[in-house]
Amino acid sequence: MTAPPGAAGRVNAATSAGPSPEGAATGAAAAGRVAEAGPRPRSRPFTTHEVTNQPPPLIDHNVADDPVLLDGVAREGASWYLDDLHRLGCLAGSEQAARWGDEANRFPPELRTHDRYGNRIDEVEFHPSWHALMDVAVREGLAGAAWADARPGAHVARAAGGLVWSTVEQGHFCPVAMTYAVVPALRANKELAATYEPLLTSRVYDPGLRPAAKKLGLVAGMGMTEKQGGSDVRTNSTVAVPCPDGTYRLRGHKWFTSAPMSDLFLVLAQAPGGLSCFLVPRVLPDGSRNTFRIQRLKDKLGNRSNASAEPEFDDTVGWLVGPEGRGVRTIIEMVAMTRFDSALGSAAGMRAALMQAAHHCRYRSAFGSLLIDKPLMRNVLADLTLESEAATTLILRLAGAIDRGARGDDAERAFTRLGVALAKYWICKRQPAFVAEALECLGGNGYTEESGMPRLYREAPLNGIWEGAGNVNALDVLRALAREPAALAAYEQEVERAAGADHRLDDAWDEVRRDLAGLASVGPFELEFGARRLVERLALVLQASLLVRHAPAAVADTFVATRLAGEGGRAYGTLPPGSDVGALIARIPPATR
Repeated sequence: MTAPPGAAGRVNAATSAGPSPEGAATGAAAAGRVAEAGPRPRSRPFTTHEVTNQPPPLIDHNVADDPVLLDGVAREGASWYLDDLHRLGCLAGSEQAARWGDEANRFPPELRTHDRYGNRIDEVEFHPSWHALMDVAVREGLAGAAWADARPGAHVARAAGGLVWSTVEQGHFCPVAMTYAVVPALRANKELAATYEPLLTSRVYDPGLRPAAKKLGLVAGMGMTEKQGGSDVRTNSTVAVPCPDGTYRLRGHKWFTSAPMSDLFLVLAQAPGGLSCFLVPRVLPDGSRNTFRIQRLKDKLGNRSNASAEPEFDDTVGWLVGPEGRGVRTIIEMVAMTRFDSALGSAAGMRAALMQAAHHCRYRSAFGSLLIDKPLMRNVLADLTLESEAATTLILRLAGAIDRGARGDDAERAFTRLGVALAKYWICKRQPAFVAEALECLGGNGYTEESGMPRLYREAPLNGIWEGAGNVNALDVLRALAREPAALAAYEQEVERAAGADHRLDDAWDEVRRDLAGLASVGPFELEFGARRLVERLALVLQASLLVRHAPAAVADTFVATRLAGEGGRAYGTLPPGSDVGALIARIPPATR
């Protein structure tokens, strides 16, 4: 037992005053024992903080160095972008970019409703790292620039850049995606499009609330949902009253409006002619602030770098976009593009998680060998690679369709109608379980914030919820099947390009086709009840048809066997014996090797 501080001094003082005979004897005996024992031998020196069997940081690599991504970009007509994609990939894999992503989430945005004098300002302050992320995204053309780019493949290039750059941090991609999506919707009002489109397609990030005429670039958002209806926007209670000067005055409360620092918003409100779409700028042309009272910022599970707000309109100025009563039809152009970016974001989140998991397993040893060489771990990583490749391939195919549709190809435009809805449902649905499995590859290390995996995990459910949750997208697919025969015809044509390549795919497609033919005889309850199952199978058949045509044989064969023919299990890492696991693992971005 250790003596308390000062005890040694007190004992010495007592001894000098004259110890008792018993104390003297005891002390002498103790001294003799110490002398007899001699000094204690010191153990071998060692460093308690020597670190072994840990991977190096995943930095200074090229995120774009991925055969799935590069082959898809070339196949969809954007080979001219590959040099820039590699340059962006090196930045995305840099230590600096990783720090930006970390800081943007550790220091989330803060709401400032008033200035020091009590004036209402309704501004949101962001960490400098958020602005650094936004600056790269806009400068690299990931916002609206593709709509002003005459080169074939511009939208493919933009999607590929998004797949690479959003692996760094996904929150800032929300305003980037909405800025991209607002352009085709805004074209419903040619005068407004002429004013705002050149700034929405700019490659200059120019933050701060100022009149559009005094800015070099704009960022856009949208305000659709309200607390009483959510996705059922036809129940919206925000009203818009027409004025003699051609503007409208809006009054109401929006429930979930992300990126409230944006320069302008497309907003749904009830006009005399019905639910309509309006352009609402934060700052009016004369320099005065439009009424946009931010009541609070949402405290979200993830996506914490991105501000999501509840704004109130009170005599707020707006301009009509499209005819009165056609608000949903007008803004659906924007929704279609944000749904595409939701699927893109999920595919990017999968790639980010896969790279982290593979990197860890290539360096971490357990029970005598590297994790990457363990049969069970190889099965898991191969299965994750398979899922990621299917998602990335579908995203790039849709980007090609969007690009060609924007240039006048009606068949490709029809394909996006069904293809985007299927991708939004299925890829977003697969991401949460995917990231959870990738996190588990790191064991307890993956559960710590420093690994970055918890942020990816919190982000994973987001894209499945925003821009229409799974049920909304499943119903949208039913709506397209019933009302838009050109969309189904384009889907059928795409799948049948792989006809005869794999009998299991042919069998699965025949079964789905029979179900499609019988939809007319199914009652409304049964139709809706089975919607998710139908949508899932449509998505899997589409992914399989793309992989059969474009992926190596080992990839296509394993995907068809496990996703369509039922040879795999329900969890990741249940590929059947005989799967070419080595060929699949070789498809992981080689920068992690």
